Amino acid sequence: MSGRRVRLTFEGELVRRPVLADLARSFDVKPNIRRASVEEDSGWLVCELEGELGAVDAALEWLEGLGVVVTPLADAIEG
Repeated sequence: MSGRRVRLTFEGELVRRPVLADLARSFDVKPNIRRASVEEDSGWLVCELEGELGAVDAALEWLEGLGVVVTPLADAIEG
């Protein structure tokens, strides 16, 4: 099992979309939200994504494809 800590920044309609729920179902990745700030038109969250390395990488690529800004915060999560 591997993991990454990232900051995800959302704007516009992405704020209202269940992005993390879709991510967890589609990629077998467990998101653990550590901090968040969500307003009506924008938001960000810091989360740890745990799962197989390939699944985590694919999930991050999918998020970027949606228009979510993904900023890595740490290389890996120990666990």
